Amino acid sequence: MAKKEVKHSFEQSLARLEKIVLLLEQGDVSLEESLSMFEEGIVLSKECMETLNKAEIRIKQLSKDLNGKLQLTDFEE
Repeated sequence: MAKKEVKHSFEQSLARLEKIVLLLEQGDVSLEESLSMFEEGIVLSKECMETLNKAEIRIKQLSKDLNGKLQLTDFEE
C-alpha cells in the first residue's frame, strides 16, 4: 500500500522542522528515532525551500527597460 502524502502549510512544516531540530539537539531520542526524524526534517526542509522559491518567483514582475525590452525585476510597492 502506498504511503499517503499529506501536504502541510509552510508554517506547519516550519514549526515541525523546528521541533525536530530541538528534539535532535536535546539528544533524548534513540538512534533509530533520530534517523527517522532526520529524514522527515530533510523532506520538510525541501518542502519549505520549494514554497519559498515559488513565493520569490511570484513577487517578481516583468517590466520594460528604457529600450522597451522586457526584464524580470523584483516587486516593489
